[in-house]
Amino acid sequence: MPRPILATVHPLALRHNLARMRQAAPDARVWAVVKANAYGHGIERAFDGLRGADGFALLDLQEAERVRALGWRGPILLLEGVFEARDLELCSRLGLWHTVHCDEQIDWLAAHKTQVPHRVFLKLNSGMNRLGFTPQRFRAAWARLDALPQVEEISLMTHFSDADGARGIAHQVRAFEDATRDLSGERSLSNSAASLRHAQDARVRGDWIRPGIAVYGSAPDFPEHTSAHWDLQPTMTLSTRVLAVQELQAGDTVGYGSSFTADAPLRIGVVACGYADGYPRHCTTGTPVLVDGVRTRLVGRVSMDMLSVDLTPVPQAGFGSEVTLWGRAASGAVLPIDEVAASAGTLSYELMCAVAPRVPFSVEA
Repeated sequence: MPRPILATVHPLALRHNLARMRQAAPDARVWAVVKANAYGHGIERAFDGLRGADGFALLDLQEAERVRALGWRGPILLLEGVFEARDLELCSRLGLWHTVHCDEQIDWLAAHKTQVPHRVFLKLNSGMNRLGFTPQRFRAAWARLDALPQVEEISLMTHFSDADGARGIAHQVRAFEDATRDLSGERSLSNSAASLRHAQDARVRGDWIRPGIAVYGSAPDFPEHTSAHWDLQPTMTLSTRVLAVQELQAGDTVGYGSSFTADAPLRIGVVACGYADGYPRHCTTGTPVLVDGVRTRLVGRVSMDMLSVDLTPVPQAGFGSEVTLWGRAASGAVLPIDEVAASAGTLSYELMCAVAPRVPFSVEA
């Protein structure tokens, strides 16, 4: 039989979370962001749960081709735009909308021969300092695009750096309003955190929101708020089983480096998952885990193929018991991925995207 580890995608949870984002930003249309292979879920596996979106936003042309192959005929947006001039040919063929964030992309459009004008999203660098035209150069870029016969419609967008934190978004909203005043075009500003925390303001909500991580069941401002606070459901479960049970005495150690020492008799379960499966090696003793739906903890160091868990809170557990490393157990108990990520000193984004190719996936019916 195959090794007993499985990642399960939950389409109904994706559908629920998408609806939750609509509720957070009334009157705005919603991009389902499916970059990084739908945050590790797999575009094809996530599609059914996300097909209620108004459009799909992603990074590369191959992902766009996959979405079109699934039968999607609505908008698809390339969030980083095209990477070379010939990419515009595929944009024309697939009907892709694309971001424009630099002069070179405008140059390529100006030289592009097409019978079908393009829909572009002109990006403002309002303070994130990644992609986009500075406020001082934004209007000139808009005017240049507006003069091109290759461009049918210009939308206006920016990206928030601190929507999940104390600094907030007021400085970037102000920069966006100043740079786009009196310019025509639909607006898109809000990521997950801005949509949940600030989109009651119509200026922030705009015409399109771009929720990413919240659609996949993670709180964008954890630990200030949890996924339960935002009424988000886990969309991926990583589960496995107990391979063996060890009975420890006081003074016995667990795993490489003997990083855990039992201070009393202790029963542990050895579990079929390790860092080669994408589970973070940096998770330490105390990282939460569910065994048969009961919350317990990891003990010792995560190794390549195995880790160990404390069976004290679940004495009936043994060989073959279900272990939920994040997501939803068969009992319905939930272990938020945010808590596991925090224990590893990282974010849920990384855990979702890092599930290894050797881990089989299934889609919940």
